[in-house]
Amino acid sequence: MDQPTGEIAESLHLITSLQSQLESLQIRVKELESDNAKLSSLVSNCCCHKAEENILARVSGSFGLVDERGSSNSNGGKSRKKKENQTVPDDKVRTEHQYSKIYVALKVMYFGQRFFGFASESQMDPTVESEIFKALDKTRLINGDKKNLQYSRCGRTDKGVSSVGQVISLFLRSNHKKPEQSNGCSGEFVPEEPYEREIDYVKILNKVLPKDIRVMGWCPAPTEFSARFSCLSREYKYFFWNRDLNVVAMENAGKKFVGEHDFRNFCKMDAANVHNYRRHITEFEIFPCNERLRQFEGDQLWAVKIKGTAFLWHQVRCMVAVLFLIGQGLESPNVVDALLDVDRTPRKPQYRIAPEIPLVLQSCKFEGLRFMCSLDARQALHAHLEMECRSYKLLSAIFHDALLSCSLVENDDSVLNSKTRKKAASHVPLMSRPTEPSYEERCIKLNSRAEEQKAYRLAKSRTCSNKARS
Repeated sequence: MDQPTGEIAESLHLITSLQSQLESLQIRVKELESDNAKLSSLVSNCCCHKAEENILARVSGSFGLVDERGSSNSNGGKSRKKKENQTVPDDKVRTEHQYSKIYVALKVMYFGQRFFGFASESQMDPTVESEIFKALDKTRLINGDKKNLQYSRCGRTDKGVSSVGQVISLFLRSNHKKPEQSNGCSGEFVPEEPYEREIDYVKILNKVLPKDIRVMGWCPAPTEFSARFSCLSREYKYFFWNRDLNVVAMENAGKKFVGEHDFRNFCKMDAANVHNYRRHITEFEIFPCNERLRQFEGDQLWAVKIKGTAFLWHQVRCMVAVLFLIGQGLESPNVVDALLDVDRTPRKPQYRIAPEIPLVLQSCKFEGLRFMCSLDARQALHAHLEMECRSYKLLSAIFHDALLSCSLVENDDSVLNSKTRKKAASHVPLMSRPTEPSYEERCIKLNSRAEEQKAYRLAKSRTCSNKARS
């Protein structure tokens, strides 16, 4: 009797335990159902565009953007820094397709003295392009790489070259909301109303860009637009001091460039990538500028203006270098005809190209683009450039004072006479100088090198196969 009674008691205890667990699970289910109902209520009342607007407003406030209602964030530095830090977690949760974006063209100016060119494809740093993308990323106007942004640039200026009219195009974040139904343009949306409530791209970018780079204006562009291939013409200026140059001879020689010619003798040849060296120059002009050196009588600043549809690598600097030789009386203007005649001169004579600092990409022309800039951004840009101009004028005054100080130092004739003066190197005419390889010779060398590399890879592959078999 004791054994069956013990089994019954044990079974009753087990049933009680199971009932207790069941009640706990039922309570937990009710709690989860309650939580689910609350979440469903939140989802039904959620407006994603409001959350996006709040995030964008915080980002805009961090960098002084004007929001969609026209109000501006005027908080102090500490408050701005705090808000900036608060936007990071929320913003990172968002993905690219959740933001409205617009395809735009940006007009950019920069002073190239400290940059290793415009394009950031080489390993050298800094470049103008790398600084622009740092600013775009810092202001969170972009999300994705250059390919997804459909990025393009009008020109690839070299190390030291400046610009007041460079143009780039890419997708940027927009204040305008996406339409409910997609228009099939990969997130691109152009509102019907004017762009009064759009992000002030010029203002926000210029606040974070280095002082030698500035955005001058922006313009909405169609998605098929390319800053490189849609450009109708490019205009360069090259500044120089007269220094007794024969400007008339230079101008007569420069007019020979106008028209379509083969400029292979006026460029740095890249036979691997460039196979057509014909370019069309539409305008050539030499004119005096307003600037004049007071300490040197009659020495005035001049400029060469060259306009064309497209240019080769170092083309403008090579053209100016030959013009300087003509202006110095070392070459005849007819040398331009000889160098443009590639049948007569298939190989480029060796000569030093003109320095890069005085060269400026003045403008890039496009059909239908009208760049915009808000009044605030324009005033800030003007104030910045005026301040920079005054700074360089001060430096010029200091150097001028140093020159005057040098003139007060007495000459020591005994020292001057004891040293042998350097003789000026005699000029070798361009057509008598050693030449670089022709385009055809370069192609033969490139093909030969390609064949050698192909043969080497084939031999290496056979060696690996034989080793694997053995």
